[in-house]
Amino acid sequence: MTTHYIDIQLLPDPEFSPAHLLSALVAKLHRALVAQGSNDIAIAFPHYQLQPRGLGQVLRLLGPQASLQTLLNTDWLRGMRDHTQLSAVAAVPATAEHRHFTRRQFKTNVERLRRRRIKCKGETAEQAEQAIPSSVERQPDLPYVHLRSSSTSQPFQLFLALSEPVSASVLGQFNAYGLSTTATIPWF
Repeated sequence: MTTHYIDIQLLPDPEFSPAHLLSALVAKLHRALVAQGSNDIAIAFPHYQLQPRGLGQVLRLLGPQASLQTLLNTDWLRGMRDHTQLSAVAAVPATAEHRHFTRRQFKTNVERLRRRRIKCKGETAEQAEQAIPSSVERQPDLPYVHLRSSSTSQPFQLFLALSEPVSASVLGQFNAYGLSTTATIPWF
């Protein structure tokens, strides 16, 4: 069970927007979690909101105290220290509610989907257009961070969805982005 947390507050910067700094911070965290082989550290954005869409300027790390301390003992924040302020490791309040915080993926580029269909199924452009109408395109309205795939170097948006409170916490593992499809996180 995640019982401790660290808040990483972004500091104002005249050269970089908070969204740019937050994306860089999440990318650095991802690389650190991969290097550490961690599957028990979760992320949250306590100022997450849908209207207006945003993640805020605080990244919260949740997990066992030992795992958080191990992460802090590495130099994963190199290059970001002038842009951030860290809280001490603290216990999660006993009154915290629990929620699912997950990645959502959207197939938004109709042209890309059509090209893929043409390549995979050998259809003509007209057949692919008929099979995949423009109405398929979805415009996600969730907050996100901009990242770059370490395997393909392609940029992508990591869309984040927050559930309503759930009645009980659910234990589980977290991926290298600090997200889980099944486990809950304390939300406070």
